[in-house]
Amino acid sequence: MRKMRRALVIPLLFALVAAVSCGREHNEDVVRVGVNDLAQPHWEVFKKKAAEQGIEVEYVNFTDYNQPNPALAQRRIDINKFQHVRYLANYNVRNNDTLVPIGASEIFPLTLYSRKHKSVADIPQGGQITLSNNPANQVRPLLGLAAAGLIVLEGGASWDSKIEDVDTGASKVSLKTIDPTLTAPSLDSVDAAFVDDTFAQPAGLTQKQVIYTDDPERPELKQYINIFAARAEDKDNPRLLALAKVYHDPEVQAAVRAETGYQGIFKTNDPADLQATLKELEAKFRK
Repeated sequence: MRKMRRALVIPLLFALVAAVSCGREHNEDVVRVGVNDLAQPHWEVFKKKAAEQGIEVEYVNFTDYNQPNPALAQRRIDINKFQHVRYLANYNVRNNDTLVPIGASEIFPLTLYSRKHKSVADIPQGGQITLSNNPANQVRPLLGLAAAGLIVLEGGASWDSKIEDVDTGASKVSLKTIDPTLTAPSLDSVDAAFVDDTFAQPAGLTQKQVIYTDDPERPELKQYINIFAARAEDKDNPRLLALAKVYHDPEVQAAVRAETGYQGIFKTNDPADLQATLKELEAKFRK
């Protein structure tokens, strides 16, 4: 799940859905896997390792983030990998759906970049930090800033913290929300910025400019674990469960790690744990 590494990032892309094997009827013995990054080399390794377990994989590549979950619900695919638990919970509630996670893949640390400072401690009182102006992309940065001691959230950090919850008088820094495409350029004029990988690499940002990385092991960040999702009726399907585990085959992991800019941390939370997190989030979204 390359495009959803951190907070919810949903670029405006063309609503194009391309099936790898267009023009032929689906073979029921083949598992159709929906992805959004088919060009990544690790998917060929994944397909090979699945075949070694007797599972034939057919990929369906999506270029619109709004499509993989409806495609799964409509049985056009059997499983997908492109989202984290929080995204799925939000989708289910909005669409009255019941898709479930059946395997973990990875979580991506959230990084704060700076061209002016070497560490969070160097940011002065009253320093300015930029982040995405999309509310859906702000929860995790706010949790990270609170954990780093840069802001104070009224009522404490929570699963749905908002910019409005920041106690400006008690916080060390001020926050400015801007279009996510402008976060990298903003580093020339602000103390630090949260820049998604989609924009960090083209801007030439590297680990040298990273001054803070959140701890993916924090309990409240479990909602950002990327997952394989299936229909609820298939949550115990042995072939689908086995396929999700193929992602953790050493050869597949090595292929993933070899890809440019990959900074993910592989996670192996079992399906029941992920489903419990999903259920908790769905209950909160419904309030």
